[in-house]
Amino acid sequence: MEAEPLDKSSLTTPLIVDERQYDEPGCNTKLVEEELESNNSHPQSKATTSTLKTCFNGLNALSGVGILSVPYALATGGWSSLALLFLFAAAAFYSGLLIKRCMDMDSSIRTYPEIGERAFGKKGKILMSIFMNLELYLVATGFLILEGDNLHNMFPTIGFEVEGFKIGGKECFIVIAAFIVLPTVWLDNLSLLSYVSASGVLASAIILGSILWTGALDGVGFHQKGSPIKWSGIPTAVSLYAFCYCAHPVFPTLYTSMKNKKQFSNVLLVCFILCTICYASMAVFGYLMFGSTVQSQITLNLPTSKISSQVAIYTTLVNPISKFALMVTPIMNAAKRWFPGYQNKRVFNIVVSTTLVISCVIVALAVPFFAYLMALVGAFLSVTASIIMPCFCYLKISGTYRKIGCEMLIIWGIILLGAAVVIFGTYTSLVEIIGHL
Repeated sequence: MEAEPLDKSSLTTPLIVDERQYDEPGCNTKLVEEELESNNSHPQSKATTSTLKTCFNGLNALSGVGILSVPYALATGGWSSLALLFLFAAAAFYSGLLIKRCMDMDSSIRTYPEIGERAFGKKGKILMSIFMNLELYLVATGFLILEGDNLHNMFPTIGFEVEGFKIGGKECFIVIAAFIVLPTVWLDNLSLLSYVSASGVLASAIILGSILWTGALDGVGFHQKGSPIKWSGIPTAVSLYAFCYCAHPVFPTLYTSMKNKKQFSNVLLVCFILCTICYASMAVFGYLMFGSTVQSQITLNLPTSKISSQVAIYTTLVNPISKFALMVTPIMNAAKRWFPGYQNKRVFNIVVSTTLVISCVIVALAVPFFAYLMALVGAFLSVTASIIMPCFCYLKISGTYRKIGCEMLIIWGIILLGAAVVIFGTYTSLVEIIGHL
């Protein structure tokens, strides 16, 4: 990999390309195509990103709040469930390679939904867009729940009572977090937030380092033995593992932005290996520290009086706030396209973004269970969008489904694995959520 310094342009690459830039009325398609630099027969907006920068952006896409829940996932499924983390990482890596192959077979593909359109027409594009936007919506909602949980853990005595109606501390903090992120979704230019959100890799490293410090030097220790396997918890565990690898909608953008596309497979491999090491380390150390008592977010177990714990908690609080607007921007763009006559009006945009945030607050207050909600996202949305759909699209676009061979057996094995997670993981998550309402 070429060792060159990171610049701001590489960090502001949109996670999901706004399709409006190619579909606006009056847009000179020929002029746009001439401006798109060709690399390996792929049109692209900016094929200027180096291999190292693409690797960094890939790590940022894969590094998320899932790192907080992997200790809980391991505690839920037992030590043997850790093998499922590696199995799912391998399946997600392979499906990422299939996305690359789909794009190589059709040079007009630029975005994730376009892969579905190339394979199954408009219905495929709509289906992939629905799964992608619903996943982003629930992840953004999970951010608010995460903020409420950790702030309530830091300040457990805070609460309000208005005319006899008591508002608990957690609910209060969810609303406060929503007010904090609200101005960020009003912004027209998200380049600054894109730059800040690229701190995801650094945030994950700080959280892991702080928790190791807490265990090794602040008296917590690594003395818990844990259980070999808990069969009843396997569906929840694998669902949370799946949630850690839900970055596939980003891959087309990363691929089209690369100068040397031949290195994309290597970039994916490095990103998946490093992130899997990080996730597995957090799972193992967190389980050794707190055993079966580990909570849905490991930061909730940390002693708040310790400086190392405070560093981990405050890093956890800041990172989702910086990413919230980027998560919901594709959803807002999709909603605005339903009203083409108003989408360029400032007041209308503010109304749409505010309504979206309010709806996230309502869902977060109604289903304030971070682990179960993320397990549902992982089992139903992440597995479908990041594992099953890329496999089906590749089989359709390439025509591989007509041939019986090793590759087809691997792909169908991944599809069957994904289908099992969707069925059992979704059912278990819904049962847990309904049982705790």
